[in-house]
Amino acid sequence: MAKNKFQNKTSNKNTLILYGRHAVIAALKNPERKFTKVLCTQDNSDEVRKLIPSFPLNIVERKEIERVLPQDSVHQGFALYCSELPTYNIEDLLAMAEEKKECHILVLDQVTDPQNIGAIIRSCVAFNAMAIVVQDKNAPKETGSMAKASAGMIELLPIVRVTNLTRALEQLKNIGFWTLGMDGHATTTIDKIKKGGKTAIVMGSEGKGMRRLIEETCDSTVKLNISENAESLNVATAAAIALYEISKG
Repeated sequence: MAKNKFQNKTSNKNTLILYGRHAVIAALKNPERKFTKVLCTQDNSDEVRKLIPSFPLNIVERKEIERVLPQDSVHQGFALYCSELPTYNIEDLLAMAEEKKECHILVLDQVTDPQNIGAIIRSCVAFNAMAIVVQDKNAPKETGSMAKASAGMIELLPIVRVTNLTRALEQLKNIGFWTLGMDGHATTTIDKIKKGGKTAIVMGSEGKGMRRLIEETCDSTVKLNISENAESLNVATAAAIALYEISKG
């Protein structure tokens, strides 16, 4: 898995509570996770025990799981106290990409909703993105809702945090990435561009889009081929379509 080739990952020691079947099961399978407590209902206990036969389980009623989670969280009878995932830096990503003739990544500029990011991570894994890049100060840290929205796919995708997104894009361009900004006002649709090579898809926040300097740093801008009756799409939906188009190569 690509993740193992990254050398400069930073371990995070904060405790996180994951919930939902897919998120918890995927985390229990991930050797990068350090967990301290597992809560599950009786009907889920056999599935969990198969993964961690020697670790003590807390078999509880659903309401006890609900007490430790945000209101209205859909936990499906699973909760896990664990460490946050390691994060990666731009040097890690550059080292990995230099070995490849073809790859694609997704870059997010000020996308802040954890559930949107979780859904985007799921699409990144589905369409074989090598990593996702975010600016550290303008993106949320990992949360339980993010992991839940990713359906556990957060365990499989390196998350690269950078201080300066413009500088990171320039570094990617220096090793052969074509940086492609998503802009609803662009004249070219993404399905018309030539595929292949190394591509970084850059997406801005809903409403505001990419910041001016980020857009100016991109080699080109493209838009989705959607009906004139729809002004725009949710950023997670737009990311899924863009990743699908790029993955067709």
